[in-house]
Amino acid sequence: MRIGLLTEGGYPYVSGEAGLWCDRLVRGLEQHEFDVYALSRSEREEAEGWVPLPPQVGRVRTAPLWETVDDGIVHGRRARRRFAECYGELATALCTASPGNPSGTRSGGPEGEPEGQSALEADRFASGLYGLAELARDEGGLPAALRSETAVRALERACRAPGAHRSAREARVPDLLTVAARLERALRPLSLDWYEDDDLGSVDLCHATSGGTAALPGLLARHFCDVPLLVTEYGVRLRTHYLTEPDSSPAIRSLLAAFHGRLAAETYRRAAVITPGNTHARRWQERCGADRAKLRTVHPGMDAAPFAEVGESPECADPQTLVWVGRVEPAKDLVSLLHAFAEIRRAEPGARLRIVGAPAGPEGAAYLVHCKALAAQLFPDEADGPHAVGRNPVSFEETGGPELPFRADAYASGALVVLSSVVEGFPAGLVEAMFCGRATVSTDVGAVVEAIGGTGLVVPPRNPRALAEACVALLRDPERRERLGAAARARALELFTVEQNIAAFHGIYLEILSRTPARRVVLDATGEPLPFGVPAEAHVPGRWSDPTARVVARGGPGWATEAGPVRAATPVSASEGAAR
Repeated sequence: MRIGLLTEGGYPYVSGEAGLWCDRLVRGLEQHEFDVYALSRSEREEAEGWVPLPPQVGRVRTAPLWETVDDGIVHGRRARRRFAECYGELATALCTASPGNPSGTRSGGPEGEPEGQSALEADRFASGLYGLAELARDEGGLPAALRSETAVRALERACRAPGAHRSAREARVPDLLTVAARLERALRPLSLDWYEDDDLGSVDLCHATSGGTAALPGLLARHFCDVPLLVTEYGVRLRTHYLTEPDSSPAIRSLLAAFHGRLAAETYRRAAVITPGNTHARRWQERCGADRAKLRTVHPGMDAAPFAEVGESPECADPQTLVWVGRVEPAKDLVSLLHAFAEIRRAEPGARLRIVGAPAGPEGAAYLVHCKALAAQLFPDEADGPHAVGRNPVSFEETGGPELPFRADAYASGALVVLSSVVEGFPAGLVEAMFCGRATVSTDVGAVVEAIGGTGLVVPPRNPRALAEACVALLRDPERRERLGAAARARALELFTVEQNIAAFHGIYLEILSRTPARRVVLDATGEPLPFGVPAEAHVPGRWSDPTARVVARGGPGWATEAGPVRAATPVSASEGAAR
């Protein structure tokens, strides 16, 4: 089959966030064809280029979200009026959303559908969204209109209208300008020329690798061409918005949360299947109105091969060394880990802590400096004797050097792996430690408990004493440590490998196609629909039919068949077909 893979800030770019699992998926499903539709987030991302693409990737189309494009289109009076109406509908749906329920949905019904007033607002959002998409298709794009004064005034009227939520009514002009600019960026896929029958309309299935803006092309392909949509989320965009907008004004946070919530609800409503990466993401999706019958949890697929050697030789670890591996940033709460290690050192004076990871951006670099200063204050350099060189029991390192060339070497250096985060999605580093057969002590955040099951110890976040007590208990009990490590490795190999991820998506692709009505009709020589003109073999790679077969969209316009009769297929003998 032919898959349209929809990404934002990910595959096929080298620095893409979700590029690795997408690349593994595409390479693992070599029997299918993939067309990649990628939205880039920055100029740097585009400048760094693409990863090498396998032969099953037939086409790549990209569009920037970071660049403001002036298309030079000037809309007439009727188009401007139509834009104001559609944008006003969308803005009204955002302004009436409650901050406590930004998606405006209830997930208690059997179909997860919105009810009562929520249903009205959901329909209003969808009407505005698809109205803007149809206007963009008719007029050639909306970049200038989405940045116009008309858009800001429509947003202002919606905020001042009766029924608007209190936080929306309190929006000031700078808030309105900020929200309008953010909406313009998020709605840029409406103006793309991807939604024709020879583009996204020609794929068998759209697979959005995240929600939000990445799923918007899939929504439009379903709206215009009736292409089924699969949505995969390892992190829910609405949750990300809450975590990344703490300094914005209440009006900005409320209106943008309403947009992400309404868009998520509409995406879940239109999707054929939704695949959260873990139970934590699944709960957020249900809160945003996802129908439970559509949900299939598919854990991220990770390559176990680099960790096989370490996992098969657990005896090489230093029994007194604790290891933390990850990106250095405030959400990882290394400060609590350092305070916990101070208590560990009082109970086990020979213990050592290796913090392995690079800072994530400027904020991460500043946090790393702070953590190093705290470690120097809590743990002065120690020496084994009067003539020995002192060293700190806490070391800050990065992989890629002579001591730790790979991440597997970092896990191999210690008998116990620690995770101290206060915010976490799916703990990929913890799964790597499980592949290595290491016992773990983790904080109860995100999908940590789902990942480790009963193969590690879990403590509350921001509780250094509990973290220290759990670590000391395992440091003093090597047999228990070994049992937990072996169980963790078995669990990881069963649930979190690339192979299980690829097999799950292959099955879901087939499930969706098996439940999807044929979207195109093959015509015979008289122009009538040809029975069984699109057999099951049409989805199997191979030249099963004449490429000149006449194919038009079901319910297409009459002029589409005026070019004269063309036979649907040319009979091919079995021997000739085998030769091909």
